[in-house]
Amino acid sequence: MSKLFQAILTGVFFAFILDFTLFLGIFLNYIKALNIELFYNILFADNQNIYIFLAFSGLIGYLIIYVKNIKIVLTSMGVLFSFALFSLIPTIGYNIGELFFMKKNVTFKDKKYRFIGDIYYDGRAKITFYDYELKKTILLDKKDLIR
Repeated sequence: MSKLFQAILTGVFFAFILDFTLFLGIFLNYIKALNIELFYNILFADNQNIYIFLAFSGLIGYLIIYVKNIKIVLTSMGVLFSFALFSLIPTIGYNIGELFFMKKNVTFKDKKYRFIGDIYYDGRAKITFYDYELKKTILLDKKDLIR
């Protein structure tokens, strides 16, 4: 039981570090690059997938605690950390952020206007939106939009 508890805690700890690094790269290279007004904590908290996090935690905990071959453990962890660190490279971080958050060619309507463009980030209360007609980024209040 003690070894299982160690595996769970170790997996959560290392998965958190990987997750933090991934979202840091997205924040620096996508959110900041597009001048989206968003705090890192909100980005990190609102965009977690608990199932993926738990799966990686379990995998990492199993690797570190139960696998006896140190070469397999170091290679696997090196690959995982390399993938997370790749998000700190500007073009890769931007592309990952685009993959996660951008939706192209979307139409919204409110009481007066119709907006056609790209969603840069869909937040809690506002949508950061690039309007094709205005040729600029605008913030749309979710409560004002007609679905």
